[in-house]
Amino acid sequence: MIFSIKNSLMSWVMRKRIHQIELFVKYPHDIQKDWLENLISTARFTEFGKKYHFDEISSYSIFRKRVPLSNYEDLLPFIERLRKGEENILWPPESKWFAKSSGTSGHISKYIPVTKESLKDCHFKGGKDMLSLYCYNYPETLVFNGKSVIMGGSHESSLSINKKDGDLSAIIVDNLPFWVNIHQTPNKDIRLMNDFEKKIQQMAMITAEEDVRTISGVPSWILVLFQKIIDLKEVENISQVWPNLELYMHGGVSFAPYKNQFEKLIPKGINYLETYNASEGFFGVQDQKNSDEMLLMLDYGIFYEFIPIEKIDKQKAIPLWEVEIGKTYALVISTNAGLWRYIIGDTVIFTCIRPYRIKINGRVGQFINAFGEELIMDNAEKAIQIACEKTLANVNEYTAGPKYMSDSNLAAHEWVFEFNNIPNNIDEFIEILDENLQDLNSDYAAKRNKNLALQKPILHVVPYGFFYKWMKSQNKLGRQFKVPRLSNNRNYLESIFKLLKTL
Repeated sequence: MIFSIKNSLMSWVMRKRIHQIELFVKYPHDIQKDWLENLISTARFTEFGKKYHFDEISSYSIFRKRVPLSNYEDLLPFIERLRKGEENILWPPESKWFAKSSGTSGHISKYIPVTKESLKDCHFKGGKDMLSLYCYNYPETLVFNGKSVIMGGSHESSLSINKKDGDLSAIIVDNLPFWVNIHQTPNKDIRLMNDFEKKIQQMAMITAEEDVRTISGVPSWILVLFQKIIDLKEVENISQVWPNLELYMHGGVSFAPYKNQFEKLIPKGINYLETYNASEGFFGVQDQKNSDEMLLMLDYGIFYEFIPIEKIDKQKAIPLWEVEIGKTYALVISTNAGLWRYIIGDTVIFTCIRPYRIKINGRVGQFINAFGEELIMDNAEKAIQIACEKTLANVNEYTAGPKYMSDSNLAAHEWVFEFNNIPNNIDEFIEILDENLQDLNSDYAAKRNKNLALQKPILHVVPYGFFYKWMKSQNKLGRQFKVPRLSNNRNYLESIFKLLKTL
């Protein structure tokens, strides 16, 4: 009875937020213009604000003309000073935390400033909205009657004794209010452990004995946790351990390659909720049942701009009110953490503008265009999904890059796949993959025409668990690191082949 009352109360509290969401859905442009004005006004006396004369900016057109677009390297001198303890540089007064990003479009580790405002009004608000929208769509939910598992990261030492560096998830976990923490398992100390392999073993042992109702985290690492629990309990699937598991909240990577594995391990079935959360901010939440679209969240202290992907070299950004359905845009943000006109590296496509709903369809730095084919992640994910369906395969992880022309061979794309279920016919899998890449991408099709510029894809199958070992060899276990999908060079491929020779 007590659990039922608590669940009903929590569900009611979460649904109260819906009215505010409906407000920005109804007046999206006004909300965005208000936030731009608020951001500029708040930061006008910072070093950055003085440099670009924020006190003279009275409209978006002036803001766009005066403040340059930036990437991490552009803001790095400011961020390094913030990490050493200086204040009032990008945002008043200080940046207390720094979220370590894996930098999937390059090799550099990025330290993204996190302020009290961005933590409260963006990241925490986004976490609450995930459950608010879920409770709205599923009013009979019982998720608050049990425990929640978050597969997150850890802290690390910082340049300053007063600062904390680490995964965004660790920063969030370390600052969660007590009423949220009482629903979490295991305890905070275990969730923040640096040793990923030790942490996941501890998490498996403890959570296997709990009534877990919700889980969240990167799909590949959640699957590792699942397998640990299954081995520990000597069962066939997770439904036998967590019979009341109701919801999986995921984001950061395409879920399509993993969904079959989740359905196999959770035969009872659960609900899925996609989110768009990054170190730089919380941007989107799935607001409809059984949808692959996310509502762009417009009242989180973020002002959005978008660069049409065909103009990425010219860096011509447009505001929300100028976007079009079906076009690919690089995402640009100005935030209450002091990121100004920051190109985060993701590309999105608008599926709807009333309200504004998006899909993530790639990374600016994750593509293959070594031969003019302009292959993006969205093409790859869709083609792989079709190939899997037709050959009864299931992909666990994959990566791909260019194979350059030599005296004896034409150029090609080289793919490395780790399958959960290997295709019943590898050659057929390659054929279907190739055909669908051509259907989805006319530039790729042109290069494949009569093998003039590209030959058929080259495919390598690695043993199950190989990518885990490879990520470990790269010191990228946990920490929200993800296997890079597409690369325009052979760095990842060469590293993979080097490790394969040692096994």
